[in-house]
Amino acid sequence: MTAVMIGVDPHKGSHTAVAISADECPLGRMGVRACPAQAEQLVAWAQAWPDRAWAVEGAAGLGHLLARQLVAAGEYVVDVPPKLAARVRLLVSCERSSFDCGSRFRDDALCR
Repeated sequence: MTAVMIGVDPHKGSHTAVAISADECPLGRMGVRACPAQAEQLVAWAQAWPDRAWAVEGAAGLGHLLARQLVAAGEYVVDVPPKLAARVRLLVSCERSSFDCGSRFRDDALCR
């Protein structure tokens, strides 16, 4: 199992990367401008965690260039489908909202 997972949220003008440990503790965060040196900057930042993998949202779409650059640099990259990432964002925003969403998470119909 990989010790560190680095999730990347790519956008047209910039990318945000967040590193988390195997026990889901945040380790670091970095933003880079979308440019030819984007992967080089991210890999240099990630050197602190040699046992790492990258999870790029939309590696077949908007994150395609970054994912290819990371693979070319010898990094292990997995694709996170945008629909899955959107669902995670919805669940996280629900956890942080002022109303109680706990019952929604316990509802088997929503957890399938």
